[in-house]
Amino acid sequence: MVKSKSTKVVDAVIVLILFGVIVICLLPMVNLLARSLSSPLAIVNRRVSIFPVDFTWESYQYVFKDPSFSRSMLWTAILTVICTLVSLTMTILCAFPLTYDNLKGRKVFNTLIIFTMYFSAGTIPNYILMKSLNLLNNPLVLILPSCLSVFNMIILRSFFYGVPDSLRESAELDGANPFTVLVRIYLPLSTPVLATLALFYAVGRWNGFSDALLYLTKADFHPIQLKLYNIINNLSAIEIATQEGIAGGAPQMSDGMKAASVMFATLPILVVYPWLQRYFIKGVSLGAVKG
Repeated sequence: MVKSKSTKVVDAVIVLILFGVIVICLLPMVNLLARSLSSPLAIVNRRVSIFPVDFTWESYQYVFKDPSFSRSMLWTAILTVICTLVSLTMTILCAFPLTYDNLKGRKVFNTLIIFTMYFSAGTIPNYILMKSLNLLNNPLVLILPSCLSVFNMIILRSFFYGVPDSLRESAELDGANPFTVLVRIYLPLSTPVLATLALFYAVGRWNGFSDALLYLTKADFHPIQLKLYNIINNLSAIEIATQEGIAGGAPQMSDGMKAASVMFATLPILVVYPWLQRYFIKGVSLGAVKG
Protein backbone atom coordinates (compact mmCIF):
# COMPACT_ATOMS: atom_id res chain seq x y z
CA MET A 1 0.00 0.00 0.00
CA VAL A 2 1.34 3.40 -1.06
CA LYS A 3 0.89 6.18 1.47
CA SER A 4 -0.03 9.69 0.41
CA LYS A 5 1.99 12.72 1.50
CA SER A 6 -0.72 13.78 3.97
CA THR A 7 -0.68 10.33 5.57
CA LYS A 8 3.10 10.48 5.92
CA VAL A 9 2.86 13.90 7.53
CA VAL A 10 0.26 12.65 10.01
CA ASP A 11 2.45 9.64 10.85
CA ALA A 12 5.46 11.92 11.39
CA VAL A 13 3.43 14.19 13.67
CA ILE A 14 2.24 11.19 15.71
CA VAL A 15 5.81 9.91 16.03
CA LEU A 16 7.02 13.33 17.20
CA ILE A 17 4.20 13.56 19.76
CA LEU A 18 4.96 10.09 21.11
CA PHE A 19 8.67 10.89 21.25
CA GLY A 20 7.89 14.07 23.20
CA VAL A 21 5.71 12.12 25.65
CA ILE A 22 8.51 9.58 26.17
CA VAL A 23 11.03 12.35 26.81
CA ILE A 24 8.71 14.06 29.31
CA CYS A 25 8.17 10.76 31.14
CA LEU A 26 11.92 10.13 31.29
CA LEU A 27 12.85 13.59 32.59
CA PRO A 28 12.17 12.78 36.29
CA MET A 29 14.40 9.69 36.05
CA VAL A 30 17.14 11.69 34.29
CA ASN A 31 16.92 14.40 36.95
CA LEU A 32 17.13 11.76 39.66
CA LEU A 33 20.24 10.28 38.05
CA ALA A 34 21.80 13.74 37.77
CA ARG A 35 21.17 14.44 41.47
CA SER A 36 22.68 11.12 42.48
CA LEU A 37 25.89 11.95 40.55
CA SER A 38 26.19 15.59 41.66
CA SER A 39 28.11 16.99 44.61
CA PRO A 40 26.20 17.99 47.78
CA LEU A 41 27.20 21.63 47.25
CA ALA A 42 25.63 21.66 43.77
CA ILE A 43 22.42 20.22 45.21
CA VAL A 44 22.35 22.84 47.95
CA ASN A 45 22.74 25.61 45.36
CA ARG A 46 20.06 23.99 43.15
CA ARG A 47 22.40 23.86 40.16
CA VAL A 48 21.33 20.34 39.16
CA SER A 49 18.82 19.93 36.30
CA ILE A 50 19.33 17.03 33.89
CA PHE A 51 23.14 17.03 33.89
CA PRO A 52 25.36 16.13 36.87
CA VAL A 53 27.28 19.05 38.41
CA ASP A 54 30.68 18.36 39.99
CA PHE A 55 30.46 14.67 39.10
CA THR A 56 31.02 12.36 42.08
CA TRP A 57 30.35 8.75 43.11
CA GLU A 58 30.07 9.70 46.79
CA SER A 59 26.37 8.92 47.08
CA TYR A 60 26.71 5.53 45.41
CA GLN A 61 29.69 4.69 47.58
CA TYR A 62 27.52 5.37 50.61
CA VAL A 63 24.87 2.99 49.27
CA PHE A 64 27.32 0.21 48.38
CA LYS A 65 29.09 0.46 51.72
CA ASP A 66 25.86 -0.37 53.53
CA PRO A 67 25.87 -4.21 53.73
CA SER A 68 22.20 -4.32 54.70
CA PHE A 69 21.24 -2.59 51.44
CA SER A 70 23.11 -5.12 49.29
CA ARG A 71 21.70 -7.98 51.35
CA SER A 72 18.19 -6.58 50.91
CA MET A 73 18.75 -6.30 47.15
CA LEU A 74 19.84 -9.95 46.92
CA TRP A 75 16.92 -11.11 49.07
CA THR A 76 14.45 -9.15 46.93
CA ALA A 77 15.88 -10.65 43.72
CA ILE A 78 15.49 -14.18 45.13
CA LEU A 79 12.02 -13.34 46.45
CA THR A 80 10.95 -11.93 43.07
CA VAL A 81 12.03 -15.08 41.22
CA ILE A 82 10.27 -17.35 43.72
CA CYS A 83 7.07 -15.30 43.77
CA THR A 84 6.97 -15.11 39.96
CA LEU A 85 7.33 -18.89 39.58
CA VAL A 86 4.78 -19.65 42.29
CA SER A 87 2.31 -17.07 40.96
CA LEU A 88 2.59 -18.34 37.39
CA THR A 89 2.05 -21.91 38.59
CA MET A 90 -1.02 -20.95 40.61
CA THR A 91 -2.40 -18.87 37.74
CA ILE A 92 -2.00 -21.73 35.25
CA LEU A 93 -3.53 -24.30 37.61
CA CYS A 94 -6.49 -21.98 38.24
CA ALA A 95 -7.10 -20.90 34.64
CA PHE A 96 -6.74 -24.21 32.80
CA PRO A 97 -9.49 -26.25 34.52
CA LEU A 98 -11.97 -23.40 33.97
CA THR A 99 -11.65 -23.88 30.20
CA TYR A 100 -13.40 -27.29 30.40
CA ASP A 101 -17.11 -26.93 29.69
CA ASN A 102 -17.85 -30.21 31.48
CA LEU A 103 -16.27 -29.05 34.75
CA LYS A 104 -18.94 -29.36 37.43
CA GLY A 105 -19.59 -26.08 39.23
CA ARG A 106 -17.55 -24.06 36.70
CA LYS A 107 -19.91 -21.07 36.86
CA VAL A 108 -19.85 -21.13 40.66
CA PHE A 109 -16.04 -21.19 40.69
CA ASN A 110 -15.90 -18.32 38.20
CA THR A 111 -18.31 -16.28 40.30
CA LEU A 112 -16.41 -16.88 43.54
CA ILE A 113 -13.07 -16.03 41.93
CA ILE A 114 -14.35 -12.82 40.32
CA PHE A 115 -16.06 -11.85 43.60
CA THR A 116 -12.63 -11.55 45.25
CA MET A 117 -11.63 -8.89 42.69
CA TYR A 118 -14.20 -6.42 44.00
CA PHE A 119 -14.48 -7.30 47.69
CA SER A 120 -11.74 -7.90 50.25
CA ALA A 121 -11.67 -8.22 54.01
CA GLY A 122 -9.44 -5.18 54.63
CA THR A 123 -6.17 -4.53 56.38
CA ILE A 124 -7.09 -5.47 59.96
CA PRO A 125 -8.81 -8.79 59.12
CA ASN A 126 -5.89 -9.69 56.88
CA TYR A 127 -3.45 -8.95 59.69
CA ILE A 128 -5.48 -11.11 62.09
CA LEU A 129 -5.52 -13.90 59.49
CA MET A 130 -1.75 -13.75 59.00
CA LYS A 131 -1.29 -13.82 62.77
CA SER A 132 -3.57 -16.82 63.20
CA LEU A 133 -1.63 -18.65 60.46
CA ASN A 134 1.68 -17.88 62.23
CA LEU A 135 2.96 -16.01 59.19
CA LEU A 136 4.04 -12.84 60.98
CA ASN A 137 7.80 -12.34 60.68
CA ASN A 138 7.83 -15.27 58.29
CA PRO A 139 9.14 -14.77 54.72
CA LEU A 140 6.24 -16.86 53.45
CA VAL A 141 3.96 -13.92 54.22
CA LEU A 142 5.50 -12.19 51.20
CA ILE A 143 4.74 -15.15 48.92
CA LEU A 144 1.52 -16.95 49.84
CA PRO A 145 -1.08 -14.15 50.26
CA SER A 146 -0.30 -12.58 46.87
CA CYS A 147 0.55 -15.72 44.90
CA LEU A 148 -2.52 -15.39 42.63
CA SER A 149 -3.90 -12.35 40.84
CA VAL A 150 -7.47 -12.82 39.65
CA PHE A 151 -6.98 -10.22 36.94
CA ASN A 152 -3.96 -12.08 35.53
CA MET A 153 -5.82 -15.38 35.81
CA ILE A 154 -8.68 -13.97 33.71
CA ILE A 155 -6.16 -12.85 31.07
CA LEU A 156 -4.65 -16.34 30.89
CA ARG A 157 -8.06 -18.03 30.92
CA SER A 158 -9.19 -15.83 28.02
CA PHE A 159 -6.10 -16.85 26.08
CA PHE A 160 -6.76 -20.54 26.79
CA TYR A 161 -10.28 -20.06 25.45
CA GLY A 162 -8.73 -18.98 22.15
CA VAL A 163 -6.83 -22.25 21.71
CA PRO A 164 -8.80 -24.43 19.25
CA ASP A 165 -10.70 -27.24 20.95
CA SER A 166 -9.68 -29.55 18.10
CA LEU A 167 -6.10 -29.58 19.40
CA ARG A 168 -7.20 -30.75 22.82
CA GLU A 169 -9.69 -33.25 21.43
CA SER A 170 -7.13 -34.80 19.10
CA ALA A 171 -4.68 -35.16 21.99
CA GLU A 172 -7.37 -36.74 24.19
CA LEU A 173 -8.18 -39.23 21.41
CA ASP A 174 -4.52 -40.26 21.49
CA GLY A 175 -4.84 -40.95 25.22
CA ALA A 176 -3.44 -37.70 26.63
CA ASN A 177 -4.63 -36.72 30.11
CA PRO A 178 -5.40 -33.08 31.05
CA PHE A 179 -1.92 -32.55 32.48
CA THR A 180 -0.30 -33.75 29.24
CA VAL A 181 -2.63 -31.50 27.23
CA LEU A 182 -1.60 -28.55 29.39
CA VAL A 183 2.14 -29.19 29.16
CA ARG A 184 2.34 -30.34 25.53
CA ILE A 185 -0.24 -28.06 23.87
CA TYR A 186 -1.40 -25.08 25.95
CA LEU A 187 1.84 -23.94 27.58
CA PRO A 188 3.99 -23.96 24.39
CA LEU A 189 1.32 -21.83 22.68
CA SER A 190 1.12 -19.47 25.67
CA THR A 191 4.71 -18.20 25.75
CA PRO A 192 3.83 -14.53 25.00
CA VAL A 193 1.04 -14.25 27.56
CA LEU A 194 3.06 -16.13 30.20
CA ALA A 195 6.01 -13.78 29.68
CA THR A 196 3.66 -10.81 30.04
CA LEU A 197 2.15 -12.16 33.25
CA ALA A 198 5.63 -12.96 34.57
CA LEU A 199 6.59 -9.33 34.02
CA PHE A 200 3.45 -8.17 35.84
CA TYR A 201 4.14 -10.45 38.81
CA ALA A 202 7.86 -9.62 38.95
CA VAL A 203 7.32 -5.84 38.85
CA GLY A 204 4.55 -6.10 41.44
CA ARG A 205 6.74 -8.07 43.84
CA TRP A 206 9.83 -5.93 43.26
CA ASN A 207 7.90 -2.72 43.96
CA GLY A 208 5.86 -4.12 46.84
CA PHE A 209 6.58 -3.02 50.39
CA SER A 210 3.21 -2.57 52.14
CA ASP A 211 2.90 -6.26 53.07
CA ALA A 212 6.43 -6.29 54.50
CA LEU A 213 5.71 -3.06 56.37
CA LEU A 214 2.62 -4.61 57.98
CA TYR A 215 3.73 -8.17 58.65
CA LEU A 216 7.52 -8.08 59.12
CA THR A 217 9.51 -6.53 61.92
CA LYS A 218 12.76 -8.44 61.31
CA ALA A 219 15.05 -6.36 59.13
CA ASP A 220 16.58 -9.56 57.67
CA PHE A 221 13.47 -10.14 55.55
CA HIS A 222 12.85 -6.56 54.45
CA PRO A 223 12.61 -6.25 50.63
CA ILE A 224 14.47 -3.52 48.83
CA GLN A 225 11.53 -1.12 48.60
CA LEU A 226 10.92 -1.22 52.36
CA LYS A 227 14.66 -0.79 52.94
CA LEU A 228 14.59 2.21 50.61
CA TYR A 229 11.58 3.58 52.47
CA ASN A 230 13.42 3.33 55.77
CA ILE A 231 16.61 4.87 54.37
CA ILE A 232 14.77 7.88 52.95
CA ASN A 233 12.90 8.40 56.22
CA ASN A 234 16.13 8.22 58.23
CA LEU A 235 17.94 10.62 55.90
CA SER A 236 15.01 13.03 56.05
CA ALA A 237 15.18 12.97 59.85
CA ILE A 238 18.93 13.67 59.71
CA GLU A 239 18.34 16.54 57.28
CA ILE A 240 15.72 18.10 59.55
CA ALA A 241 18.03 17.77 62.55
CA THR A 242 20.85 19.36 60.54
CA GLN A 243 18.74 22.32 59.49
CA GLU A 244 17.65 22.86 63.08
CA GLY A 245 21.25 22.77 64.27
CA ILE A 246 20.86 19.57 66.30
CA ALA A 247 23.33 17.60 64.18
CA GLY A 248 26.36 18.65 62.20
CA GLY A 249 26.75 18.44 58.46
CA ALA A 250 25.67 20.26 55.33
CA PRO A 251 21.98 20.83 54.62
CA GLN A 252 20.52 18.81 51.73
CA MET A 253 23.40 16.36 52.07
CA SER A 254 20.91 13.49 52.02
CA ASP A 255 19.30 14.39 48.67
CA GLY A 256 22.07 12.78 46.62
CA MET A 257 21.96 9.67 48.82
CA LYS A 258 18.19 9.44 48.38
CA ALA A 259 18.55 9.70 44.61
CA ALA A 260 21.32 7.08 44.56
CA SER A 261 19.22 4.71 46.67
CA VAL A 262 16.23 5.09 44.35
CA MET A 263 18.37 4.53 41.25
CA PHE A 264 20.04 1.50 42.82
CA ALA A 265 16.62 -0.04 43.55
CA THR A 266 15.07 0.86 40.18
CA LEU A 267 17.74 -0.10 37.64
CA PRO A 268 17.54 -3.93 38.03
CA ILE A 269 13.88 -4.14 37.05
CA LEU A 270 14.51 -1.72 34.17
CA VAL A 271 17.27 -3.98 32.89
CA VAL A 272 14.92 -7.00 32.88
CA TYR A 273 12.23 -5.31 30.78
CA PRO A 274 14.06 -5.24 27.38
CA TRP A 275 14.51 -9.03 27.55
CA LEU A 276 10.73 -9.50 27.83
CA GLN A 277 9.68 -6.58 25.64
CA ARG A 278 8.90 -8.56 22.49
CA TYR A 279 6.83 -11.06 24.48
CA PHE A 280 5.17 -8.22 26.37
CA ILE A 281 4.05 -6.42 23.20
CA LYS A 282 2.78 -9.65 21.70
CA GLY A 283 1.06 -10.69 24.92
CA VAL A 284 -0.88 -7.47 25.54
CA SER A 285 -2.13 -7.45 21.91
CA LEU A 286 -3.32 -11.05 21.84
CA GLY A 287 -6.97 -10.13 22.09
CA ALA A 288 -6.82 -7.21 19.68
CA VAL A 289 -7.33 -9.25 16.48
CA LYS A 290 -9.99 -11.91 16.12
CA GLY A 291 -10.66 -14.42 13.37
